[in-house]
Amino acid sequence: MITIALADHHHVIRQGVRCLLEAEKDFQVVGEVADGLEVVGLIERHRPRVLIMAVGMPGLNSFEVTLRVRRRSPETAVILLSMYSGEHYVIEALRSGACGYVLTQARSSELIRAVRKGAAGHRYLSAPLSEHPIEVWLQRARSRALDPYEALTSREREVFNLVSEGHSSAAIARRLAISRRTAESHRANVMRKLRLKNQIDLIRFAITRGILTLPSDLLGLPDRGAPRPLRG
Repeated sequence: MITIALADHHHVIRQGVRCLLEAEKDFQVVGEVADGLEVVGLIERHRPRVLIMAVGMPGLNSFEVTLRVRRRSPETAVILLSMYSGEHYVIEALRSGACGYVLTQARSSELIRAVRKGAAGHRYLSAPLSEHPIEVWLQRARSRALDPYEALTSREREVFNLVSEGHSSAAIARRLAISRRTAESHRANVMRKLRLKNQIDLIRFAITRGILTLPSDLLGLPDRGAPRPLRG
């Protein structure tokens, strides 16, 4: 039996993916969450063989979540489900340790195939990404230069994500169970380490990193396509 956990902030999408997966006799969905900050706890409770997670999770971005899941539960294969086909997103997914990247416009059979591949310890990229050998993508991921984000601590990354989503210091403090002063201190450290001057700089940085998934045509970023649902 292949055990699977789901992470997506859209309830309808989670239910649809769950129904698709549970139609397979050897698949079992053991849990689901809607917030990036809750994913690691879910994984530690259930230790699923596969985690299917949407790119663009609130609370903590999917790439950071993938890094944490791979550290805490190396046996859990992470498959990212995304509407974004840009090279940047695929590279970030592989750098963070994801074993699969499936586009929402792919056929539903591709997600099933990705789960089976991941459970067997193999990588999977859905078409048209699969037109390039996975080793090519991995080489690009390895050769990518480090950026200042790598210097942030785990807590600073959590604060960074919440700030980019528009949360105030008080709201961040409540969400992370820390004092407002501590939240403000982490926020200041983020701005200093990333060399950001204001909120606009922070949001732009979050978008270019794939942490904040917002329309970005006005920022000069490549078009990533409109979302389309999985189809059979």
